[in-house]
Amino acid sequence: MSSVAVLTPESFAEHRSGLKDQEITGCVPEDEAYIPTYLEAFPPLPEKGAPGDKAGEPVSAWGSKIRPIKASVITQVFHVPLEERRYKDNSQFGEGEEAKVCLDIMQRTGAHIELSLAKDQGLSIMVTGKLDSVMKARKEIVARLQTQASATVAIPKEHHRFVIGKNGEKLQELELKTATKIAIPRPDDPSANIRITGTKEGIEKARHEILLISAEQDKRAVERVSLEKAFHPFIAGAHNRLVQELSQETGARISIPPPSLPKDEIVITGEKEAVALALNRIRAIYDDKKRKTTTISVEVKKSQHKYIIGPKGNTLQEILETTGVSVEMPPLDSGSETIILRGEPDKLGPALTQVYAKAKSVMVVEVTAPAWLHRFIIGKKGQNIGRITQQLPRVHIEFTDGEERISLEGPTEEVEQAQAQIQEIIKDLLVRMDYTEVIIDQRFHRHLIGKNGANINRIKEQYKVSVRIPQDSERSGLVRIEGDPKGVQLARRELIEMVQRMENERTKDLIVEQKFHRTIIGQKGEKIKEVRDKFPEVIINFPDPAQKSDIVQLRGPKNEVEKCAKFLQKIIADLIENSFSLSVPIFKQFHKNIIGKGGANIKKIREETNTKIDLPTENSNSEMIVITGKKSNCEAAKDRILAIQRELANIKEAEVAIPAKLHNSLIGSKGCLVRSIMEDCGGVHIHFPSEGSGSDKVTIRGPAGEVEKAKKQLLQLAEEKQVNNFTAELQAKPEYHKFLIGRGGANIRRVRDRTGARIIFPSPDDTEQELITIVGKEEAVRQAQKELESLVKNLDDVVEDSMVVDVRHHRHFVCRRGQVLRELAEEYGGVAVSFPRTGANSQRVTLKGAKDCVEAAKKRIQEIIEDLESQVSVEVAIPQRYHRAIMGPKGCRIQHITRENEVQIKFPERDDSAAVQEGHPQENGEVSPEAEFVPRKCDIITIAGRAEKCELAKAALLALVPITEDVEVSYELHRYIIGQKGSGIRKMMEEYEVNIWVPQPEKQLDVIKVTGLAANVERAKQGLLERVKELQAEQEDRALRSFKVTMSVDPKFHPKIIGRKGAVISQIRKDHDVSIQFPDKGDEQQDLIVISGYERNVEEARQAIQQLVAELQEMVSQDVHLDPRTHARIIGARGKAIRKLMEEFKVDIRFPQPGSDEPDKVTVTGLPETVDNAIDHLLNLEEEYMLSVTETETLAAYMKPPSRYGGGGGAGGFDDSSGGPAKGFVVRDAPWNASGNKAPDMSSAEDFPTFGTGVAPKQASAWGPKKF
Repeated sequence: MSSVAVLTPESFAEHRSGLKDQEITGCVPEDEAYIPTYLEAFPPLPEKGAPGDKAGEPVSAWGSKIRPIKASVITQVFHVPLEERRYKDNSQFGEGEEAKVCLDIMQRTGAHIELSLAKDQGLSIMVTGKLDSVMKARKEIVARLQTQASATVAIPKEHHRFVIGKNGEKLQELELKTATKIAIPRPDDPSANIRITGTKEGIEKARHEILLISAEQDKRAVERVSLEKAFHPFIAGAHNRLVQELSQETGARISIPPPSLPKDEIVITGEKEAVALALNRIRAIYDDKKRKTTTISVEVKKSQHKYIIGPKGNTLQEILETTGVSVEMPPLDSGSETIILRGEPDKLGPALTQVYAKAKSVMVVEVTAPAWLHRFIIGKKGQNIGRITQQLPRVHIEFTDGEERISLEGPTEEVEQAQAQIQEIIKDLLVRMDYTEVIIDQRFHRHLIGKNGANINRIKEQYKVSVRIPQDSERSGLVRIEGDPKGVQLARRELIEMVQRMENERTKDLIVEQKFHRTIIGQKGEKIKEVRDKFPEVIINFPDPAQKSDIVQLRGPKNEVEKCAKFLQKIIADLIENSFSLSVPIFKQFHKNIIGKGGANIKKIREETNTKIDLPTENSNSEMIVITGKKSNCEAAKDRILAIQRELANIKEAEVAIPAKLHNSLIGSKGCLVRSIMEDCGGVHIHFPSEGSGSDKVTIRGPAGEVEKAKKQLLQLAEEKQVNNFTAELQAKPEYHKFLIGRGGANIRRVRDRTGARIIFPSPDDTEQELITIVGKEEAVRQAQKELESLVKNLDDVVEDSMVVDVRHHRHFVCRRGQVLRELAEEYGGVAVSFPRTGANSQRVTLKGAKDCVEAAKKRIQEIIEDLESQVSVEVAIPQRYHRAIMGPKGCRIQHITRENEVQIKFPERDDSAAVQEGHPQENGEVSPEAEFVPRKCDIITIAGRAEKCELAKAALLALVPITEDVEVSYELHRYIIGQKGSGIRKMMEEYEVNIWVPQPEKQLDVIKVTGLAANVERAKQGLLERVKELQAEQEDRALRSFKVTMSVDPKFHPKIIGRKGAVISQIRKDHDVSIQFPDKGDEQQDLIVISGYERNVEEARQAIQQLVAELQEMVSQDVHLDPRTHARIIGARGKAIRKLMEEFKVDIRFPQPGSDEPDKVTVTGLPETVDNAIDHLLNLEEEYMLSVTETETLAAYMKPPSRYGGGGGAGGFDDSSGGPAKGFVVRDAPWNASGNKAPDMSSAEDFPTFGTGVAPKQASAWGPKKF
């Protein structure tokens, strides 16, 4: 009984056509077409073949047997008896050495190891992982957890290599498999014993395996038989086929030495029976051939031998295969030309014929041609020789460099043709070609070539010749010219003339400032091109700008170089003359008058004086006008500009003579002194001569009264500088400088106060480190110099003194690597202070140095001792949470206090538990201030030093304790002060270096607490109050901006008011700075538009919308019916055409949506007149486009391809036009349609079991046997 089942959708049509190679005729109905059976459509997977299956049985449609997939992870379990356990400690199981060893092995191998203890105290070990990892882990476990034994096994020495295997692989595998260590004696050791170390079980396994390998080798045999080399080819057969067949038949391996190896020994290896059989067969062949064969010798040219041998000896093998004759060739390196043919007499003749044929099949011919002609024979890009090789592809043509021969190799006929063609080319070239050689000194070669090959290329093109100039590396002067005989001679003559000119040429260097190089070269090299055109024989080389060189090199004929040099020197002189620059200070308000209307004045001055005049930019503070050109012209332009200024204002100019050495001091640092005079005197201009000019003349220009005032001030200042500018110099060793300056500058200040002179010590960067400069009035300078010289003289007198210091104070001086002593040495002219060694129990301290320095150092040491003896400790109670703030970044604040007050400050250890107890509610990341402070141990800071100093330090510390103040801020403003994600309050805290605490929102408090240093808190309060004012102003502004007006506009006008992509409404919003809200789709009142903003702006926006609506109300909408097939063309690509049309007619055109009830209705909206014009235009376009649409459809009807199945159906033979549902893919005899069967339940664990679990089948299923 046959049943039909629908399996899948119509997509299986293609699958079915692939399974059944049948054609379905076009007119056959679907239900009458061939329906395949389930087994045909879905052939079953192959059953696992039984051992007795025949090889010839047909395989299933699914192909050959599927190889089972092996699991990548394996598990091995093995047991270590109690007596073999290495570690038998009685500690807790899993915590002893065994567990540690297993952990180490797991880390090294990547395998997972589990240990368990059996009842008999034996150890069970389970190893899981990849095969390689498990084997390595097992080997290590056995070696490290199990007691080791050893045993020896004796096998023949020749079998040892089989136990080792290739590259030791077999031995490694054996050791892993048995978890043992196998030691095999070295080849030079006569012992045959192999030592095995490991567990008893492993040793037994390894011993068994080694004995198996040895037993297997005992069955094998090796035979070596020596047979004459001449008969080896007959044993091997053509292409070694005979020896291969022999190996397959007997199972023995036969090794015949290659012809190139002078050995006659054939080696046969394998099973003893197979070796014996193969040996008998080989001897039979040898005896047969020795009896039947004879030889003949022939002489063949040595050059032809390679053609008889053929590629890789293939030709010899072919002769052996076809005739059964072996051809013995003499070695290629020998001079013999004798070839021996060995074979049966009746076959020697055909073999000889073949040998001669092969020898003559290829011919070698040499054609003589001058070496210089070779490249012409080859042709440009190998064109000439390419034509020959294309016609005669089997001919090989070889040109030998430097030799006058061409070798041709290939079939005789083709070689002869190629030879004739090449000889014809040579004959033609010799008639119309010539060559000559010229010896030219190598130093001229690059000049012959020219820049980028310009010279040599010109000669080649002009005379139609080829010129070969040797490379510099060849160190040759031979230049070869080849080509047309006449052209060769002309080219030779020109080259010789060029060389003669170069021999007579000279090189001249001009010194030209680099700043003029670009000007001489000109834009894009235009100016230097004119010079080169004027002197074509002269080569002008400018240095690279990066070299910063002033040398311009001229090279060429002597006379031309001289003329060119003079010409360039004239250009340079003009450039130098025209590069004079002059700066003129002109009052800023007169710049526009100097420029004139449309630049008329400045243009006229430039043209008449032939100068370049640059004015500062309008927004610049500079008043300088820069004039560039010839000096005389610049002066004339300057006078013209100053004349304009004088005409416009009462400007006077005065000159004052002031010594040049005072100019810098009068100008002051960055011009501060002279600027103050100019500003004080109504903005006069004071011009000092350029530095180094030596001129004493200072020019003052400005209003008459102000010029006199400035002149008076300048002379007065100069007089003061002259009087106070006396200078004297003094030499003193650098180590004395600090002592001369004194602590905090005390010594040098006393000298300055007494004398009034200024004393300048050298800075670390100065080269003269011993030079001290004294500046001031002469009398004061002399007095200061005398005092300093006296001090220096005293410092030069070295004395040694001592003093008594209590031993308990010694540590203070020598601790911290003697820092106090180093400071004393630096401060007091390098005085050396020596304290007795620790444990010496001496109070004597030695000082050595200048007398004054020693006395001062002693005094200072005494002060330090007094400080130490009078030291007190003062405690300051400051809450621990403020300690970090008091210390400052990297302890900078506390370091400053200790340094200023000469005290030591010690902070207590931090108590974290106390910090938690004192914690207060945190808001905005800060701790709220507390009401009462009770000091604890962790709050006490200790200050050590003199009592008065400690009090000062205590006051300084308390000044650093943060204070907390309340600021009244309305609760409503808190969130604005905090800012987005706390950014506002964070910025204020960083700016004012305070902590700001804002209460929780639910408390609704109007207070913000500010904590920090008093000064910072005050600044933060002011900043906070200013921010409150800003926020209040913003609130008022928001209130003003919240004015709203609602207006009613017919919803049909809304799209027009919004505009394309919101363009119209965006413009209204932008122009009037308002917010305009249109109703949402779900709103009840669809006509209401809400405008919000400032009242005046809202009113203006409302009027703008009303005006727009009034314009829209005048518009009319009219429908026109256009054929839908023309819509796309009217709209155009991306709506370009319709947009252009709407802009042209000032209308809006709406096309129907896809699926509309009236697909041809187009709505045109606009003013009545423009709507009519637009409709007329649309109707014209429709008429025009319909002509092409009709034509296209007519053509398409003729071009439509026939249906695949003739019934007009769709792809795959399914007819969609019928409107009926597709039948899908149909099969017969499906298993789910068989009686008693049903489709499988996919949720059933029995029908679809999970991997790794076994479920016993209840009954056989039509789906075949279940496999797990």
